[in-house]
Amino acid sequence: MFVSSPLLKEIISGPFKRSQLGLFHGKTKQYGNSVPHSMQKTRRSWLPNLHNKRFFSDALQQFVRVKVSTRALKTINKYGGIDKYVLDTRHELLGWEGMRIRVMVRERLQAAKQPEAQPAASTAQAA
Repeated sequence: MFVSSPLLKEIISGPFKRSQLGLFHGKTKQYGNSVPHSMQKTRRSWLPNLHNKRFFSDALQQFVRVKVSTRALKTINKYGGIDKYVLDTRHELLGWEGMRIRVMVRERLQAAKQPEAQPAASTAQAA
């Protein structure tokens, strides 16, 4: 159902594990320095710009709620929907949540194709 274990080990060892719980499209936590006028540097971090959105999935025929970065949102709009985005995007950019949605969409699309193929096979056997 899910991808092989070497890939999961690679994802788990990533520095920003929260990015696996949404569609972040490769965005991670960034680090740098806060530099005031006195030039006394202190470490700080920046989190990605995230939004909770719901997308309508044509394959699932329902809304899918997901935490999404603005970069991923722009890419989803470019692809024309959540289904095409999860099917065409590399697994490194999707994370666990994206792979879960990809599996659901693929299963639903395959189930939609199979009933069409079965009656044609049964009529060929009857003839």
